[in-house]
Amino acid sequence: MIKKIFKWFFIILILLNLFIVVTGRFYLYKGIWNTYLKGRGGPSIEEYPIFYNRIVQAGAGEDWVNAKNYNSSKVPSALLENFSNYGTVAYLIIKNDSISHEEYWDGFSDTSHSNSFSIAKTFVSILIGIAIDEGKIKSLDEPVGNYLPKFKEGNNSKLTIRHLVTMSSAINWDENYVNPLAYPAQAYYGSDLQKLSFGYDVMGEPGKAFEYRSGNSQLLGFILEKATGKTVSEYFSEKVWKQIGAKNSAFWSLDTESGKEKVFCCFNSNAKDFARIGKLFLDSGRWNGKQIVSEGYVLNSIVAADLLKDGGKNNIYGYSWWLLPEYKGEKNIFYARGILGQYIIVIPEKKMVIVRLGKKREKGKGDDHPADLYWYIDAALQM
Repeated sequence: MIKKIFKWFFIILILLNLFIVVTGRFYLYKGIWNTYLKGRGGPSIEEYPIFYNRIVQAGAGEDWVNAKNYNSSKVPSALLENFSNYGTVAYLIIKNDSISHEEYWDGFSDTSHSNSFSIAKTFVSILIGIAIDEGKIKSLDEPVGNYLPKFKEGNNSKLTIRHLVTMSSAINWDENYVNPLAYPAQAYYGSDLQKLSFGYDVMGEPGKAFEYRSGNSQLLGFILEKATGKTVSEYFSEKVWKQIGAKNSAFWSLDTESGKEKVFCCFNSNAKDFARIGKLFLDSGRWNGKQIVSEGYVLNSIVAADLLKDGGKNNIYGYSWWLLPEYKGEKNIFYARGILGQYIIVIPEKKMVIVRLGKKREKGKGDDHPADLYWYIDAALQM
């Protein structure tokens, strides 16, 4: 029996290696080594050191003010078990620009770096708004082909920047988080984002239907480089990170040394600095009275894009922000989210920003929002 097991193990191993070599999918070696061989079925929030990273420089930095009732309330016991079971490592509540609660678990602190995953998509959208403000990009309705020659001809020429920001490109991205051969795994563990991303085409009518696809945000990153003449990390550092008083430099993972930022994911920072993005949009794009991104772009970002979704009308997505129009009497909640339960949540009527970082997310129950999102909102409202 043992001999048979070893025999089949080596046969499978040989076949797998042949498949990788013949198809050129060498990224699978890195993916398998850092997931299955480490006892995981997917990425970790702490594995940015396995990639090349570009530093997003912070400036002098500003401290948050602690509220008078700082940490006087605890996470409700009925919700605390969920926090623990889903690997929460940071939970932060900002109310009226002051920290009312912060808590860390599993060895994490207010300076620990972890991956924000798809929260990075929201950051790229912010940069698009700033580039438009500065005249480096003409408008959201400018053709993508003006920056990326791949999209100058045929059906591809219909694509605009707006279609990318609102996830309505109609490009045939294979957005599958289980299949190791799909775009997300190749983009995450691979070493040539540009070649990979340019291997897909517009296959329908852009601007009609919402379809969440990581590749859309990655193309925005390439556009920003062309428009600004800077790396995405440099531009974000200069126009956002330093401007909002981030205390710690961040790391944006690259596809290769001195390569392209994985702008669909992989911005690594901490809860207190992530919260600054929420405050920036809560204050309509201003920080300490200074306009960082135009108020018009901010307000349009948190309104549902005029698109179809599953045969109905989209009411959950704006310019790379997720929308929760009403919950328990609170209206117009908007948030950024990552695949393992990373959240920057803004509740405008309460002047509240919530950040949750962790290792696991609970699937939604048919309303397009992860089920655990409500735990973090409920806890903050009760506290």
